[in-house]
Amino acid sequence: MTRTPTRQVPPRLALVLSAATVMVATNLYGAATAHAEDGPSVPPGTEASASAPVEVDPNDPDLKLPEGATLTEPKVLDIKSVVEDQSGDERREDTNSDVKFALQAEVLFGKDSARLSAAAKSRIAAIAQEIKTQNATRIRVFGFTDDLGSSAHGDVLSRKRANAVHGVLQQELNDADLTYEVRGYGEQYPIADNSTEAGRKKNRRVEISFPRSGS
Repeated sequence: MTRTPTRQVPPRLALVLSAATVMVATNLYGAATAHAEDGPSVPPGTEASASAPVEVDPNDPDLKLPEGATLTEPKVLDIKSVVEDQSGDERREDTNSDVKFALQAEVLFGKDSARLSAAAKSRIAAIAQEIKTQNATRIRVFGFTDDLGSSAHGDVLSRKRANAVHGVLQQELNDADLTYEVRGYGEQYPIADNSTEAGRKKNRRVEISFPRSGS
């Protein structure tokens, strides 16, 4: 068997090659690390664009109204603010024109009853104070139930509960010039899913609403 002679690398040259290998590896991995650290610091899609914005020609006929056309009158959109206490017993909605309170039936009445509790009267008195603050002259008191039981029974019970709340408001406000609208809607107009007890609890409620000051 013939052996191929092995060429020996001089020690000094081997040291130079080893150092070069380390430098190349350092540069490669260093570049990769630097690239990762220089990644985007903002959510994707929000990066600054390198291109200039598209110029818009104000004289473009497609941007002009057809002859004889007019713009509609400006309109202020209605903004609704909703605040609900942690227990969900009371909910307040404010819009540009109205204020509405929704009180769950459980905090006002016993089960299947239209007799107000003492705690319920204090809640209604607080709403009466807000009515005074808003200088409201028209007040709506609407009663609602869930969809358990007959529809006719829900209609009667919701009306009796609305009447009970209306009676306390009259005592608190004591103003013959106020106009009241009192109705019982039964299971109509649910605000939650009647297939769950949590939803039915929200639907069993009495709503008191009135215009905001100046509306």
